[in-house]
Amino acid sequence: MRENSRQVIETSVLIIGAGLVGSTFAGALSHAEIDSVSIDIQQPNKNKSIKFDGRASAIAQGSKMVFDTIGLWDNLEKFAAPILGIRVSEGSSSSYLHFDHKEVGEEPFGFMLENRFLRLSQNTIYKKNTYAKLIAPSKIIELKYDKDHIEVQLADGLVVRARLLVGADGRESDTRKKIGIPLTKLNYDQTAIVCSVQHQKSHNYIAHEHFMASGPFAILPLNGTQQNIGCRSSIVWIETPELAATMIKLCDEDFLFEVSQRFGDFLGQLKIVSSRWQYPLSMQFAPTYISRRAALIGDAAHGIHPIAGQGLNMGIRDLAVLAEVISDASRSGRDIGSQSVLRQYQRRRRFDNTIMLAGTDGLNRLFSNSFPPLKLFRNFGLRAVNRIPSLKRAFMLYAMGKSQHAPRLMRGIKI
Repeated sequence: MRENSRQVIETSVLIIGAGLVGSTFAGALSHAEIDSVSIDIQQPNKNKSIKFDGRASAIAQGSKMVFDTIGLWDNLEKFAAPILGIRVSEGSSSSYLHFDHKEVGEEPFGFMLENRFLRLSQNTIYKKNTYAKLIAPSKIIELKYDKDHIEVQLADGLVVRARLLVGADGRESDTRKKIGIPLTKLNYDQTAIVCSVQHQKSHNYIAHEHFMASGPFAILPLNGTQQNIGCRSSIVWIETPELAATMIKLCDEDFLFEVSQRFGDFLGQLKIVSSRWQYPLSMQFAPTYISRRAALIGDAAHGIHPIAGQGLNMGIRDLAVLAEVISDASRSGRDIGSQSVLRQYQRRRRFDNTIMLAGTDGLNRLFSNSFPPLKLFRNFGLRAVNRIPSLKRAFMLYAMGKSQHAPRLMRGIKI
């Protein structure tokens, strides 16, 4: 990238959004020695002692490989809690489905990581990297096209000129609106309550998902302190918006009581150890991920129900594919912002994302109700899948991001 006297920065790729997906994409491009400029409306928090706030993300094995290949995993591994098993059950029913990582190999299904460590690790992308530049806080006020580039003007008057614009600015993407891509959205009439708890007994790195009439209640293993290894979990509790609003306002004692009623006593006494957060849930998707010299990745392109913990992983798969097609095009001398290159990205991601959107929507509709015939069908389904090893294995490998067709970064291969 270079800067001229008119305060115009020229770069190969302009990334709007320096969150978990946008920053990882900048790191992937840097790994391929492709320069980028990232714009974000917020100044990143560089405080190494950033306080734990209870928010965490599930990182599938394939996503972990992306972090590892581009040099981020070394900073994350000590904070990551491996997911060695997943136990799915319905309310008070005795039916359950158990996935054991040893059924598909020695590697964990994935990892739980607190978002604060992900953010701090990704900040390093812009520190010691000649290929990635971050401009924040800032925002785009004007966008225009030329024959072989796209140009944006920022609020401070700075102009950035790039061959390709990539929107990684989340569900409310301003980039998506500016490049004229519409959005289809379906509200679920559900709210997720997120917090973290400490418990007496070790979770043994097993994730639990209890399905109830209002939605799932997930217990996800986190790393504990040196004194309480394996005794901390992240909670994702789905409720109706009305009940969630009531729960979030309860005093600490009453809130803990409500969590305990749903959590159960299998891990002993509980203690809330974080802030509480609430998020309205919806499914949304863009009919196309590409426009003229522009592409969308992550939540800017699609947003799913958290029932399978795959939202961030979908975004990482997006960026891994886009970085790969850009790298291949650059090495062969093609225009990285051309429609032929961008169509490769869309073709490789649309089917997989559509399957995940439909699958999570179907699971939520199937399990988030108390209709008796469906309860009977669910119990039968859980038992049936538990007894079909090949079907269980297929589910596990897909959730892990393990596939011979996965992008190279997800297979640990440099681009």
